[in-house]
Amino acid sequence: MFDYPALKAVAAVVQTGSFDRAARRLNVTPSAVSQRVKQLEDRLGAVLIVRGNPCTATEQGQWLCRHVEQVEMLEGRLAGQLPALAPSGEPAERVTVQIATNADSLGTWFLAAAARFARSSDYLLGIAVDDQDHTAEWLRRGRVLAAVTGLEKPVQGCRRLSLGSLRYHATASPDFMARYFPRGVTAEALLNAPAITFDQKDRLQAGWVRQVAGADLSVPTHWLPSTQGFVEAALSGMGWGMNPQALVRDHLASGRLVDIVPGVTVDIPLFWQINRMAADQLSDLTRAVVETARQALVAS
Repeated sequence: MFDYPALKAVAAVVQTGSFDRAARRLNVTPSAVSQRVKQLEDRLGAVLIVRGNPCTATEQGQWLCRHVEQVEMLEGRLAGQLPALAPSGEPAERVTVQIATNADSLGTWFLAAAARFARSSDYLLGIAVDDQDHTAEWLRRGRVLAAVTGLEKPVQGCRRLSLGSLRYHATASPDFMARYFPRGVTAEALLNAPAITFDQKDRLQAGWVRQVAGADLSVPTHWLPSTQGFVEAALSGMGWGMNPQALVRDHLASGRLVDIVPGVTVDIPLFWQINRMAADQLSDLTRAVVETARQALVAS
């Protein structure tokens, strides 16, 4: 049998970030939490929590946390059907569902889907952000139960639904265009014009350059890990960057931003992948994500 007091202690430490806060959540002493975690680690022969500020889960610890989430969701569903099973006099424990999405989806359409779900659900959401080409790895490692991902192939043990494509425009301010592209967008000009890149995982700018120039070019770049910051940086003339259509549509219409090469856009297909064991309990979340995405994204 699983030692659920110990499993819940691990999950509480990871969620709150410390043994003291986990103890307050579980209404036990910090020493009891520490003892439960240590006994479970000794039993498994593996470290489950990296002690620090905050405490974080190892890969094995993450799998246990996702298991606890699924058990708590099932218990909540059963208690809804059989209220007498719920502990009397105790408030219902709210489950935090861990999900992942890419930053540009979060900055354009995903938050609307999350809010729609949260308004009608007792579940809490823990939303992690990573590049769309890497969120699937969060699923594989058991760090989340569902993710918006660029991976079309289903992750083992997951259901996959197509959401549509997030369209990007390569944009810059008129002043930037006059300064760096007075004779048009050439390979020589691109090698001199500063781009804006989210982080080392962001390959959008490089892909657009390859599409336009027909070759891989090592263009100069600013590093700016902010979806809204990308737009502001382009407006200020700091550099050119790939911006989601939803965020620059009005700026393009007003002339505050221009397409560097009109008509050349990049569409990134997105998919919703969700752990099969949690899919039924989170069907409302899936519905909110799929319906919101299909209204906001370009049909694939």
